[in-house]
Amino acid sequence: MNDSKIYVGKSAEYLNVSIDTLRRWDKSGKLPANKSRGGQRWYLKKDLDLFKFGVFELAKQWVTGTAQEPHPEFYCPTTTEFKGRLSKLQFALEKLEEYKDTYSLVVAITGEIGNNSYDHNLGNWPDIQGAFFAFDIDKKQIALADRGLGVFRTLKRIKPEIANDKTALNIAFTEIISGRAPESRGNGLKFVRRVVLDNRFKLEFFSGNASAIIDGINDTTKFNDSETCYSGCVALINF
Repeated sequence: MNDSKIYVGKSAEYLNVSIDTLRRWDKSGKLPANKSRGGQRWYLKKDLDLFKFGVFELAKQWVTGTAQEPHPEFYCPTTTEFKGRLSKLQFALEKLEEYKDTYSLVVAITGEIGNNSYDHNLGNWPDIQGAFFAFDIDKKQIALADRGLGVFRTLKRIKPEIANDKTALNIAFTEIISGRAPESRGNGLKFVRRVVLDNRFKLEFFSGNASAIIDGINDTTKFNDSETCYSGCVALINF
């Protein structure tokens, strides 16, 4: 993604819609356009990508694509940037009445997943350090991703008997593992799972060749093989 300006004709072509549709979306606020002094409407490439793909797809594209930093709006190279963006999420949620009872929990599990990216990859980033962090309040979605070691390689350092990514995710989300980092990964994700189930949220978490789908509405936790291999971790929180 980049900050290049794309005018309305090319934007309509990129989104595979008509110019009239873009005008309606601009007027309704669904996809607001920027306007030049001369009245020409244009969009930033990153905004079109976000609208077209959504936060989760952009996170997955970053993890599975070539090694390059994501757009600065979504990139948190260190915990300082991550905590700053987490504060923005909290501010956006706490002022909305519908989240008055749950915003602190949404922020807590987002912080837990995001902090894992830094805690368990410090000094061991395979290529791009830091995390992807984007949220869409209207769609009630938060996407997090890193290009780190992943859950399997992290836990295998203390549980060498772990055989595969799916087993590693199962352990991380369901077993209490005492001790210091990297063991704390298991404890933190168990907390995340409990919050998701207790509050009817949904979490989709991918690492390596496996996924964990935790569905609070149906009170289920499923660990599956994934057709796509994710070098680090990718998560989508629906709240």
